[in-house]
Amino acid sequence: MPKQKKPFPKWKYKLHEIIYGANTPAGKFFDIALIIAILVSILVVMLESVSEIDQKYHKILNIAEWIITILFTIEYIARIISIKKPKVYIFSFFGIIDLLSTIPKYLSLLIGGSHFLVAIRALRLLRVFRVLKLVRYLGASDKLSKALMASRAKIFVFLFAVVILCSILGTIMYLVEGSSGSGFTSIPRSIYWAIVTLTTVGYGDIAPGTPLGQLIASMIMILGYGIIAIPTGIVSAEYVKEVTIDNVNTNSQACSACNATNHIDDAKYCFECGNDLNSYDEA
Repeated sequence: MPKQKKPFPKWKYKLHEIIYGANTPAGKFFDIALIIAILVSILVVMLESVSEIDQKYHKILNIAEWIITILFTIEYIARIISIKKPKVYIFSFFGIIDLLSTIPKYLSLLIGGSHFLVAIRALRLLRVFRVLKLVRYLGASDKLSKALMASRAKIFVFLFAVVILCSILGTIMYLVEGSSGSGFTSIPRSIYWAIVTLTTVGYGDIAPGTPLGQLIASMIMILGYGIIAIPTGIVSAEYVKEVTIDNVNTNSQACSACNATNHIDDAKYCFECGNDLNSYDEA
């Protein structure tokens, strides 16, 4: 006898739309409120790390942290009960992040000397990416990742050529500046200088002292501006190709069964599990 599916009540469906979606006024309000809570929690973590502020306002910061922790705990539980398959959220990337950013405050009560766990709460900053519904632009990020993958061979060859060029330039500078006492004491140190100069970082801890060395350094600096632009051009060309291949509009609606997002506009069924995106049981 086939096993009957457990009904998915309307209140869970509505709760799922509010928490995981951004297509309703309630969903948008929830996202805004959660963004504010996240930013406040990050501010509290930052202020606690300043010893002068923590000593003066420790009680206030502690109360604020407990309030935020309780709110995030309620949100975490609501996310679990509002989805048909809780394991999908619990073991997802953001599900783990949500758990790790909530439990340190509770563990600080149970485990002595666990104050260092407070730093884990800074992981709440990662939650901003989910709340801002960046999955709306998943198509664009997917195109970017494909462009990077398609250009990885060219970029590797380019970086390998840069390493060879820096080795050659560093060796030349060692031959030119090695006896001038300007800091080019070895070939590895000279290669380090060549890398810093070619990338236009310029720490200034080593500088050529001879006219010939300064001339070579000037040429390396000018060369650096042209080299920096090459990887950008490679990735941009591949990205343009990806954009012209596919240009499908997607929305922020999440499936109540598997929590998949990035559905095509006006889609009725989930592209991952086939669940009806707009259905719930009256039971």
